Amino acid sequence: MYELNQSQAANDLYNQLPLNVKVKNYSTNEKIFYPTNKLSTKDTPLADAKKGTLAYFAPWVNVVMFYGDFGKYSGLYEIGEIISGKDDIKDLIGTIEINKK
Repeated sequence: MYELNQSQAANDLYNQLPLNVKVKNYSTNEKIFYPTNKLSTKDTPLADAKKGTLAYFAPWVNVVMFYGDFGKYSGLYEIGEIISGKDDIKDLIGTIEINKK
């Protein structure tokens, strides 16, 4: 379970829910998925990603769920933080459903 921040990108993602997305492994510390529509990064803070950060990587138009620390990177925007299930992110695989609470 993630708590989204008040950024435009987070609002854009929230407004697309519910989503069924295919989760993919990327690198050694993150899972990614592609939302239906591109998210706006207007008024969205750059991320200093750590375990539990939910981010949007604008150049590739994907959402990133970090299960390990990462840091900063150009084009990476923070859209939320995990509040439950931090240790379960690395085990996500296949198609998942993302809902509003």
